[in-house]
This record gives sequence, C-alpha cells and structure tokens, in this order.
Amino acid sequence: MRQTFDESTDPGFGPRHVPLIREAMARQGLDGFLVPHEDEHQNEYLPAANDRLAWASGFTGSAGAGVIMSDRAAVFVDGRYTLQVREQVDQGVFEIRDLVEGGVPAYLETAHKGAVIGYDARLHSPAALDVLKAAAARAGATLKPVAANPLDQAWGAQRPAQPQAPVVPHPVQYAGEESSAKRARVGSGLGADAAVITAPSSIAWLFNIRGGDVIRTPLPLAQAVLRADGSARLFLDPAKVTEDLPAWLGNEVSLEAPEALEGALAELSGKSVLVDPAQSSAWYFDTLVAAGAKVVRGMDPCTMPRACKNGVELDGTREAHRRDGAALTRFLHWLATEGQVSPPDEKEAVAKLESFREATGVLKDLSFDTIGAANGHGALPHYRPTERSNERAARGSLLLVDSGGQYLDGTTDVTRTVAIGEPSAEMVTRNTLVLKGHLAIARLRFPAGTTGSAIDALARMALWAHGLDYDHGTGHGVGVYLGVHEGPQRISKAPNTIALQPGMIVSNEPGYYKDGEYGIRIENLEVVMPAEPVAGGDRPMHRFEALTLAPIDRRLVDKALLTAEEVAQFDAYHARVLKEIGPRVEPEIRAWLEEVCAPL
Repeated sequence: MRQTFDESTDPGFGPRHVPLIREAMARQGLDGFLVPHEDEHQNEYLPAANDRLAWASGFTGSAGAGVIMSDRAAVFVDGRYTLQVREQVDQGVFEIRDLVEGGVPAYLETAHKGAVIGYDARLHSPAALDVLKAAAARAGATLKPVAANPLDQAWGAQRPAQPQAPVVPHPVQYAGEESSAKRARVGSGLGADAAVITAPSSIAWLFNIRGGDVIRTPLPLAQAVLRADGSARLFLDPAKVTEDLPAWLGNEVSLEAPEALEGALAELSGKSVLVDPAQSSAWYFDTLVAAGAKVVRGMDPCTMPRACKNGVELDGTREAHRRDGAALTRFLHWLATEGQVSPPDEKEAVAKLESFREATGVLKDLSFDTIGAANGHGALPHYRPTERSNERAARGSLLLVDSGGQYLDGTTDVTRTVAIGEPSAEMVTRNTLVLKGHLAIARLRFPAGTTGSAIDALARMALWAHGLDYDHGTGHGVGVYLGVHEGPQRISKAPNTIALQPGMIVSNEPGYYKDGEYGIRIENLEVVMPAEPVAGGDRPMHRFEALTLAPIDRRLVDKALLTAEEVAQFDAYHARVLKEIGPRVEPEIRAWLEEVCAPL
C-alpha cells in the first residue's frame, strides 16, 4: 500500500516539531532552514517519509514551501490551498504567505545581516537555488548546504521508513515499445556520453516498469545512468526488486543499490553527462562537477518521447476513458436522481464516485485525491474536503467534482459541474461562457509548431468579453498509467516554448470561480492528432480528439449564448458519449443518458 501522510493522526505539528528543528539547526550553527515541498525526486505527490513540509507544519497540499528561522517561521502556498493551509497550520507558529507573489525569495530578503540559512542540496533544483541565494545575498545573509538535514535529524526515529513497494514489469501490450528500443533510441540522441535520469516518471517509462512508492502515481523511487549505447545502471532498493524484474530488464541494465549512486557519478569523471536542471537537484550537479565530469544542462531526454504517446498507448488510453466514462456516468446519474432528492455532502459524493470506479474491478488507484466541492468551496480550484470542512450541497447550488483514475492502460482526469436543484440565471450564464471556451479549444485546428501559450486566450475570450477570467492554466499534460500532471506541454498564459505535438495528451479545463459562492470547471482530456489537409492549405495542421466521454450538465447551458457551430459541436460530443458509453451502462442509466445527450 502506498504511504500517505495522515494529518488527522498527529495534530499540533508546529508547536511540537518546530522547536526540535530549531535545536538541530542550532547544533549546526544555522539561523534558518529551507523546507521545500519537493523531495529528492522532485515529486508532486510524496511518500510519507519524504513529506517534510507536512511533518514540520501540518500542511499536506501538493505544492508549497516553508522557512524556519530561529525566531519566526512561514509557510508559503498558492491560491489553491488558501483554506486548507489555515485549517492545518498553527498560525501562532507559522505566518501564512503567498507562494507566487514574492514567495520565499521575498521572505529571505527580510533575513538579518549575517544570517546563515541552511538548505539540503538534494531537495532544490539549481535554478531555484540561484534565485534563493540572490535573495539572501540582498539581505546580507548566506545560504549554506548542509551535510545532514536538521529536519530529518529532528524527525529521527519517528520518521516513517522509505517505501519499498514492489517494482513490476509494465507489459509491452500497454507500453507499446520494448525498453531496449527506448533506451537505444534515447541513448543515441543524448549528445553526451551519458545522462543521469532522476525523475521517477522517466525511470518508469524508460525501463517499462511501475511501482507504488508515490501516492496516486505508480512510480518507483529510483535513479539511473543511461549511456549513449543504450545500456544503463538502475539504482533501486533491493527490497523492491521482484523475482522476474532482472530478466525483464535484461543484460544491458545492471541493478544496483542506491548507495552505489554517488560512486557511479564519480566514475563519470572526464565524461560529458546530461542532467536536467528542472528535474534533478543541485546535489547531482555538485557531485558531478566535484568528480571532474563535464555537465551538460538540458531537458531530461525521456521527457519528449514520453509525452508523445505511441499508438498502443493511445488505444489503451481511449479504452481507459471509455471504462472511466461509464463509471462517471453512473455517478452523474446518481447525482441527477438520488442526489437531487437528498443532496449529498462533499465526502459522500467523493466516496460514491470512487465506489463506481472501484466497481470496474481494474482500478489501480485514483490519479489524485478527488475534489468534491459544494457551495462556496467550488471557488477554491483545488479544494479537498476534510472532516472539518465537509459541507452538504445546498439546493440552488453547484457541485464541482474533479477526479480521475489510474488503470494499467491509461490515466484519466475529468471535471464536471452539476446543478443541485435549480441553478441561478447567473450560474447558467457563466457556465455557458466557460463551455464556450472549452468548445473553442476542443474544435481548434492549429499549425504544427504551435505552443499551448498561443491558444490559451481562446479558452478565455467569452469570459473576457464579460469582464471575467480564471487564475489557473487551461491545460496540463497527462501520462499513460503515470502522472496526471506531466510536462512539458501545457495550455497556459505562462510562456511555453514546447509545441503541441501528435500523441501529446493535455487537459482542456477552463473555469470560473465566484469567491464564497460557487465554482465552475469543465474538463476533458484531449490528444493532439494530425488534422486532415484543407484544400488550398500549405501548412501541416493539428487538431484535438476528446478522450473524456461523459455528459455535461445541460441545465447549466443557455443555448441562446451559443453559436450554431457551438450547438452542433456540443450535440456531436453528446451523440458520441451516448454511442460509446450507452452500451456500457445499465438500461435505466442508458435511458437517462439518452435524455441528457439529446440535441440542444
């Protein structure tokens, strides 16, 4: 079972744990210590043993940071976690600050002159450290790498053991390509003698293996050195090695214990070694430079081939979405019937949806903790219900449910917003504006070479025309039985140089959030596909194919606000939902599906 950090079992983190950390800091002569959310593998979701920010502060969100000084402390989160952080963190110990506006660098600029602030080089990327060092220098303070992490020392014997979930082969019937072929292909394009691979998703993809060390994502925690000839050294805890794994990996891959990694890096002296500064911590760069290797900074060489799924992966993903769509449709039917008579609370809705996915018999895990947000909680894009925050959906409100599943053949992520009782005219109007943005992305044809940044505005145009917007990206990449958040592709206002290429999966999820009242988001996953040539056209074009198949609440759609093209598109999508999902659900649900998928 994957480990998780359970905030309900150990309240009062700050008052109890911060003094212990400060004692360990003092023994090393430190005036402060940086506590990032990321672990040694730069994971978004963490095993309990690596969730240092949660142990120090109580905050369990998937993004954040902390700084503990000798006389004060702060936790930094973005707008997704405004409510959660105030529920979980003792504000008598920690100041709550914005992760994006100013963030940790601005806080370091307030350090006293001469302060020595420690950091663990295994937990920070080189680029992030450069920014933090510059900020500390402006205050006359110094950042210092530590040989021993004072937080880990304070945690001591109470720290959970590192996960040792079995690492198993991921069959070619799902992967679509042998690991040996991947390694040869990636190795030949390194432009260096070797590459150090530290991202667990790249390890899983490259070697066609999956694990269970990370909650919600089937990843093994490991590192690898890939040589230009396609051979590799894989550093993996022996306790995770299953009986058939060595034969699966083959003779070109040597299995070694993690303790051998530092020595392996030293053996690269005089070699050119590719390392990704966005994926690998500063420790790798420091260790390689000290060993006399020539470090080449560049993108993880598995990133692009992993992002551009092959035909087998896409066929598997399509089937996973049909299966998942049937489960979601059963849930939406339940909301439309029993849920309207007796509105559920958030945790009831989450549990019900999860039960429908479990009933498929092949669910391996959720792809993230289900977001079930009723009433005003819907205005918090990444809200997660807790025992303390749980609310019952009120009549005349919206229930926003963002969820997904992990299956051997694919990863899903879908959001539907459902009216409980009669929605207000404002809710219908603003949902329709969000829908117009969703449809604009879904029907888009765009030239090869177009980035997500170039098309993001299309999802917002209808909202902008009414003086409205949303503060998150429109789309993120998604893996195949890997991470539900995967780069390098995305659709966002933020500049991005990565073109959307055939085989890339990306979410399409515009939204609108009215603080304290309701939230709206409509999310499908789309795959980039080559588009048919247009007569007279002279550019290769791409299009999106919707992977997600589930009805959208038509009670929240004002047909008068849609163009004829949008109405036809909406109807065509629902006709496809009925055709592909209808045969997979019970007769009663199919009859309901025929009603909600009927033409507008």
